[in-house]
Amino acid sequence: MNDMTPIAKTLPKDWETDQEVRWCPGCGDYAILKAVQRTMPEIGARPENTVFVSGIGCSSRFPYYMETYGFHTIHGRAPAVATGVKLANPDLDVWIITGDGDALSIGGNHTMHLIRRNLDCQVLLFNNEIYGLTKGQYSPTSHVGTRSPSTPFGSLDRPLTPCAFVLGSGARFVARAIDVNKNLPAVLKAAYAHKGTGFVEIFQNCIVYNDDVFAPFTEKANASANQLWVEHGKPLLFEGGTKGLALDTERLVLKVVDVVDGDWATAHVIVHDQTNRAVAHMLVEMPFGAFPMALGVLYDDPAPTFESAVVAQNAQASTGKTPNLQKLLSQGQTWQVEKQPHTM
Repeated sequence: MNDMTPIAKTLPKDWETDQEVRWCPGCGDYAILKAVQRTMPEIGARPENTVFVSGIGCSSRFPYYMETYGFHTIHGRAPAVATGVKLANPDLDVWIITGDGDALSIGGNHTMHLIRRNLDCQVLLFNNEIYGLTKGQYSPTSHVGTRSPSTPFGSLDRPLTPCAFVLGSGARFVARAIDVNKNLPAVLKAAYAHKGTGFVEIFQNCIVYNDDVFAPFTEKANASANQLWVEHGKPLLFEGGTKGLALDTERLVLKVVDVVDGDWATAHVIVHDQTNRAVAHMLVEMPFGAFPMALGVLYDDPAPTFESAVVAQNAQASTGKTPNLQKLLSQGQTWQVEKQPHTM
């Protein structure tokens, strides 16, 4: 009996291509790329079984820099292409790379349908609240008042909250992370482990057109007071455990409470339950400033996937049937042309 040669574990360098990385110096995309390349060996993924699909935008150069299969598609249509890839070969690991403009403007409809179908894939949405590739126009997530080439007097649009949008579309996994934060790989692993569409919003700094827009909660000096990293089964605490989130039972909204001597139970701080959809909605819609920014796995409650249902349906439809292409072509109305064409 021949022994099977074990497949060697990959290293981060095995996921790097020979392509020149063409992002602006200091762009947050570099940190995300490295985090993904470090994560791939740790989750046991294989380059030959992995596909990265992107749309249009700075983030969408991503497939060129991953030593895997990849598609750089058209604006907003990455979910459609990714769906085709996964249905053609459900065994592939499919990752969708997109941005706030690509996924939520022209691609909003495609993103919604991907989420509601629950295709087994990972969606990484790089949110820099600006159109970086086309020179700094405002995007669907830009703050009111954002000055840009397309809104010189300040944007009047109310911004869309990506995580609230996908929760409303029926998402079963929703998470948030920061481009340069050490917790990003852990969030990526959780998204990969989830069976279904794993949606991860990554706050990504655009150093040229929207620099430091997230500084109020990403800067080291502001992190403790303004970042709330949630963990399943752990109380919702921030600012070194001196503050937490409790439920205002009269108004059914979250509120910030003080925690004295670490006694969070007396302060009625909520314990994070990542299967609680109602609390997930509250966490993603907390107004920043009065509340911290909720980060980590906010919601994780698996449901049957789209491609598994398609595979099962196809199997049932073909049960007891023998493939016969000639019979298929000959069924119904057929005819044979016997008259010779005129000589030219």
